[in-house]
Amino acid sequence: MAKSFDNDRSPRPPRMGRSAWMWGLIVLFVLGFLVMQGPGEQARRGREIPYSNFLDDVDKRRVRSVVIEKDTGNIRGEYQVSGQPASEGGRNFSTSAHPRSLPELESVLRNSHVAFTYEGPGIWKDILPLLAWAGLLALLFYFFVYRQMRGGGGMLSFGKSRAVRVTRDKNKKTFDDVAGVDEAKAEVEEIVEFLKNPSRFQRLGGRLPRGVLLIGSPGTGKTLLAKAIAGEADVPFFTISGSDFVEMFVGVGASRVRDLFEQAKASSPCIIFLDEIDAVGRKRANDLPGSGIETAQTLNAILVEMDGFQSDDNVIVIAATNRPDVLDPALLRPGRFDRRIYVDAPDVRGREQILGVHAKGVKLAEDVDLSIIARGTPTFSGADLENLVNEAALIAAMRGLPAVNMECMEEAKDKVRFGREKRSRVRDDEERRVTAYHEAGHALLMRLVPEVTPLHKVTIVPRGRALGATMQLPEKDEYNMGRRRILGEIVVRLGGRAAEEIFLDDISNGAAMDLQQSTGLAKAMVCEWGMTEALGLPYLAGNDGGEMLIATKNFSEDTARLIDEEVRKILDTSYTQAVKLLSEHREEMELMVAALLEYEVLSRDEIDVLLTEKSMDALKKVKDAAAASTEADKQKVAQASTEAAKTEEAKPTPPADKDETAGYIQREGVGQ
Repeated sequence: MAKSFDNDRSPRPPRMGRSAWMWGLIVLFVLGFLVMQGPGEQARRGREIPYSNFLDDVDKRRVRSVVIEKDTGNIRGEYQVSGQPASEGGRNFSTSAHPRSLPELESVLRNSHVAFTYEGPGIWKDILPLLAWAGLLALLFYFFVYRQMRGGGGMLSFGKSRAVRVTRDKNKKTFDDVAGVDEAKAEVEEIVEFLKNPSRFQRLGGRLPRGVLLIGSPGTGKTLLAKAIAGEADVPFFTISGSDFVEMFVGVGASRVRDLFEQAKASSPCIIFLDEIDAVGRKRANDLPGSGIETAQTLNAILVEMDGFQSDDNVIVIAATNRPDVLDPALLRPGRFDRRIYVDAPDVRGREQILGVHAKGVKLAEDVDLSIIARGTPTFSGADLENLVNEAALIAAMRGLPAVNMECMEEAKDKVRFGREKRSRVRDDEERRVTAYHEAGHALLMRLVPEVTPLHKVTIVPRGRALGATMQLPEKDEYNMGRRRILGEIVVRLGGRAAEEIFLDDISNGAAMDLQQSTGLAKAMVCEWGMTEALGLPYLAGNDGGEMLIATKNFSEDTARLIDEEVRKILDTSYTQAVKLLSEHREEMELMVAALLEYEVLSRDEIDVLLTEKSMDALKKVKDAAAASTEADKQKVAQASTEAAKTEEAKPTPPADKDETAGYIQREGVGQ
């Protein structure tokens, strides 16, 4: 057995913090003040009396002894105990005489038999306390004011860069940790090669792009890709957000930019990563009052550092943004961010690779097929997929499973996309019935309209803000949609409202999101995609207000009226088609509604069996078989857990040496 454990180490005494030193100085300051101004010092010096009264007391033999400061003439004395007058109120006294009169005073003291002594120069006795007080005040100023101004975001540190330097021992990311962006990795590999072997490029006169701009939607892996570049190149990595440059004081951002590049040049070759650069790299709008002087100065400093007289080829700047349209043109010209790498959302193959990367540390069951999960997550980014795997692991842990199975992965996928199931929500039968008809209308039209994405699952269990959901599973990644496909999707989205009107003779507010999506598709067909004969090919989408204070439209009022008519025509035609299809398949609708009210969740295979056999009994057999399989899996899990527990109990307790018994017990969590 090993001689030591991590928990055997004796705890180190805590280090005295900065606040402890500050409080110690305060206590010392107060104590010094009390000592020098307190009753002890006052008793030693005594009451101040006039010099004439002092001579009278000496003549009357009331003074016992005096101490004379020869250079200053200050006199401290002590009265006779027996001869002390009642009016003095104390034994000690003090007075002062002119230094030239001290010889005469000496004769008077000798004649009156008063003991006297001389002290050395008294100037230091006055200066030393002042110096001590000055030292204490200087220390207090240093700790309370100067250090606060310099460090931790203090006043004197405003101009210092807040970039975090990440070294190789802290950054363990490599290209093996990045999946789903093969093209982006290929583009940045030459950057890594340049940092490793710059002479390979310089011998031919080549120059690496000074700036690399990573463009992509949130969560697609821009920051991860930058970390992987630094990890592969094994160079210092400075990371900072664009918002960290800007403060309320003018000129701070530019100062921080200069400080950042000075640190980077001192550590070259290195990489600077500017996350969310659109915070300081927006277009400079001189025609608008108050358009951001501080931001413009910060941007100017970045422009000069990247490609000015002080530019350095050994510092590579990598920036990330999801708003490339708002960046200043000077920032994107050759010599600055002259290479743009688009980090798109992963395709189905990339999603499967990303799931594999995040599933390395998760124990998966044999029935887990990551390709199916990848197909069912067409709009998921890398961050969404990481969250999906983590949620699946949490669900499996809550259910007490030994591994993450396919059911946990499916539940996690639905939870990430639609929200958590709300089975505890109390709903009456009428509300469940309305939801069942609404979702059945969507699901049936997905089977009847061949152009749309196939049905995956339908449920009337509330998730998130929705009372139910109808989920689709694409068979492949789709990048283009034809006119028939778009019209089919509009028909499907209007199926819920059509089903309510046909079978319930009423409509509800549950179709709000469906109407919004249908109207958006219809407007895009008319204004952006040129899919109507009445308006033809002109692009009529107008400005979205991204850089303008007021959105503008580039068409006349007659064209606007025509756009409204065409959008209304598309929606009315699609709704009429949805009503027609559902009216022709009443039997299938009623079967599906009955099944949803009984089971609440139906998969595509179960719907196929139900509509093919047109029998609830056939569906019941499929459900019973699935339940039996689930129960058998649970029994296997319970049996495996029991056997594992018995095996753990059968293991012999490892012996412990005498000198390590306490540490061993503490590590096992027993007794302590």
